[in-house]
Amino acid sequence: MSDDLQQAFRRLDAAMNAAVIGQQNVVRTLIIALLTNGNVLLEGLPGTAKTRSVKTLARVLEASLGRIQFTPDLLPSDVTGTEIYQEINGRQELRFQQGPVFNNIVLADEINRAPAKVQAALLEAMEERTVTVAGQSYALPPLFMVLATQNPIEQEGTYPLPEAQMDRFIMKITVDYPDDEAEEEIIRLVRTEQGKPGGDDEPRLSQELVFAARDAISAISVSPNIDKYIVALVMATRDPGRYAESRLKDWIRVGSSPRASIALDKCARAHAWLEGRDYVDPEDVRGVAHSVLCHRMILSYDALAESVDSHAVVDDLLRLVAAA
Repeated sequence: MSDDLQQAFRRLDAAMNAAVIGQQNVVRTLIIALLTNGNVLLEGLPGTAKTRSVKTLARVLEASLGRIQFTPDLLPSDVTGTEIYQEINGRQELRFQQGPVFNNIVLADEINRAPAKVQAALLEAMEERTVTVAGQSYALPPLFMVLATQNPIEQEGTYPLPEAQMDRFIMKITVDYPDDEAEEEIIRLVRTEQGKPGGDDEPRLSQELVFAARDAISAISVSPNIDKYIVALVMATRDPGRYAESRLKDWIRVGSSPRASIALDKCARAHAWLEGRDYVDPEDVRGVAHSVLCHRMILSYDALAESVDSHAVVDDLLRLVAAA
């Protein structure tokens, strides 16, 4: 059964890469998040296939997609839903009308263009998988993911996401522009797609297979040495003074929370499973470290002044922290 599951996810990977050219890392990140029941934040400039990646994932899964275009005038009820009066058998009754968050995959497009109240409305759904309206809690579907996109915050008309919400994203990935060869393939792909419905002949992965794969990942073996390596990486963000020979203590103002350790463990196991192994090795941890850790650190003013970003900090962490 495990081999069949892995083959199914390899087909999913191939189908997504055929539709999203030159973004293999984005595709792998989305699949790992699907396997770990997590949410993902995709950050990149306009036109880098962030929205297309999410729509493609929903299309190749047997899953419903709810899209929310975040704007400065968006209300929390536009996300969660609201109670409305309906006439039932001649009587006026107050009924809850579900919002777009009640889908399997929720595309929160340009999430950093909405104000704090809307961000707070999404926070409960991301963490608790429930929505509370007028004191009543409503459960979200068993398969539920928030896949959010944002343009870099230095662009006009955006709001930085609060740290508590950033921590709820199991992974964040920076979506870069494609290279020359991929750009040519994109032109040919879009030219071919024009006038065609697209996606009708693609394989579709059932939700039952997703849940079965999650069970398989929970059985992946993790040695005590890997646990120590994960903890050492996270602790290095909180106490960078341990590595006196580096500039980490000058660059990191606030380190990663315990959610980072949990996310590294989950994502490393999913990475190992996708590679066809039943155990986690240090390369699995290193393979997901940037996506898990970069958004869970607050850099110092010294780092910003020296144009040191979180990716460079994680590079330094991986160089300094030895696998046990």
